[in-house]
Formats: sequence, C-alpha cells, structure tokens
Amino acid sequence: MISFSQTALATLVLATTIGAGSAMSGAALSVPVTLGQAGTVFTVQHSCSDGTGLSVQYVNGEANTLALIPLKGEELIFVNVISGSGARYVSGAHTWWTKGDEATLRDETGQAEPITCTAKGAPTYK
Repeated sequence: MISFSQTALATLVLATTIGAGSAMSGAALSVPVTLGQAGTVFTVQHSCSDGTGLSVQYVNGEANTLALIPLKGEELIFVNVISGSGARYVSGAHTWWTKGDEATLRDETGQAEPITCTAKGAPTYK
C-alpha cells in the first residue's frame, strides 16, 4: 500500500516504467502532493460483492484529490473527476464511484462486471 503521513506536503512515490528503454524499467517517481491545512489522508475498508475486501486510501489535498486502490497486485492511483452525485475517481479504464457508504468499481472496457462495495466502519485517519 502506498502510504502518506498527515503533513503539509506528502510525497507520492510510484514504481513505474518511464520511457521505452529497459534501463528505466521499475524507476521510482516522486510526485509532491500539497495537503494544505485542510488536507486529509485516510483509509476506508470495504467489503465487496465478489467476496474480496478493498482497503482504499484517500488523499484530499489543496489541488488534488486521489484514491489509491490495490487491484490485481498493483497500486492504482485514481484521480477525482466531476460527478453529478457522490465522488467519482478514474484510473485508466477503471472507475471508482462512491456515495455514502456504497461504492462501485467498474471496468469501462466492459471486460468485467461492476463490483459493488460497502464501507466497513469509520475511516482511519493518518
């Protein structure tokens, strides 16, 4: 799990492939995320309709709102986008849409059925 501390500036560290060359494969990339005074970092545990559990970490900064979700052995970074209701986050072909204690994970390519999840307990703040 990618983790943050509650500080004025959090740094997101990603293991990623940068460029086309194998020399850069697995390179680490740091992205500063300014939390500001009102920023929060917290984790919500979810139980899902496919029998799995998801531990979703939310980062609410001054200019960026993210959800960090582990899927298929990878930590995916979802970015908050406009939503008519609730909070919607996207990462590539995946959408994580929350409203209250309910959430839906969708593969927008249609290669998998949507998974519905329910938050278990109160968020854990860092």
